[in-house]
Amino acid sequence: MPSASSPTAPSRVPAPLQRVTAWLPADVDRRVRVFAWLSFVAEVLIIGTGGAVRLTGSGLGCPTWPRCTPDSLVNTPEMGIHGIIEFGNRTLTGLVGILALAVVVLVWRMRHERRVLFVLSLVVLVGIVAQAVVGGITVLTGLNPFIVGFHYVASVSLVAVCAAFLVRMYQPAGPRSLAAPRWFAGLVHATTAVLALTIVFGVLTTGAGPHSGDEASVRNGFNAEVLEHVHAWPGYALFALTLVVVIAAWRLRLEVRRWATALLAVELVQIAVGLYQARNGLPEIAVGTHMVLAALAAATMTVVVLRLKQPTAASTQARARETASARG
Repeated sequence: MPSASSPTAPSRVPAPLQRVTAWLPADVDRRVRVFAWLSFVAEVLIIGTGGAVRLTGSGLGCPTWPRCTPDSLVNTPEMGIHGIIEFGNRTLTGLVGILALAVVVLVWRMRHERRVLFVLSLVVLVGIVAQAVVGGITVLTGLNPFIVGFHYVASVSLVAVCAAFLVRMYQPAGPRSLAAPRWFAGLVHATTAVLALTIVFGVLTTGAGPHSGDEASVRNGFNAEVLEHVHAWPGYALFALTLVVVIAAWRLRLEVRRWATALLAVELVQIAVGLYQARNGLPEIAVGTHMVLAALAAATMTVVVLRLKQPTAASTQARARETASARG
């Protein structure tokens, strides 16, 4: 009688599940790339719609959670435009979750060979679930500015994780080694810390400002004018450090130089929008744009950091052999 591990032993996996598993990609293909990019775009988009909820005063458009009202899962006509905006943002959360789940499923078969991709996809999926819970707490606490701020920082973090997935998706599996001088890598990491500090002070500044999401919501109690200046200090330090990174990267002809330049471009636009909103009474569209740009800056910074390391020659050659074999 053959053992369970014998080739002639019947498989314990149901046939339909075997067909699904066989359909899943064994390596990164077009399906993985498409859904990974859709997930990234959706994560950025939901920051924009979340900002729209607050900037239009629709934060309590659905006053309860998880239902929109105590008696309705969806918004009602009596709730007007605020109910539509808030419920629309909640609906988009579902789409973001579906896309994240699709990425997890698509990388399931390669979870051992491409473990980093599988872990990153799980982080995004679990993070979205946690975000939904934090969003509910935000509503139930009457838009507490500290919870709202945490909600935004978590959203930016998920955008960065999605960006990390995209970077690793286009790189072959295997060991990587530092492709830049150590002092340069240290400079990039210091710039990353200043970016994080800039975002945190930006969140505190917004929490002290006029855009609370609802007329009845309280602010965090800090002086908004003082925080505007405090927020600007790490912002300008970030720009100066990034400029040094760009100059050094081009002088050393490092592979990361184009992404560093892209980061500098995002920061220039961010600074311009920040100055415009500060001098024009914080118009809603400028504040929302500023929020989205901060997420894009975090994503670009993630790419710069991860591209400091490149696959070793051995893993690159193995990848080339795999590609040639597949084409043959």
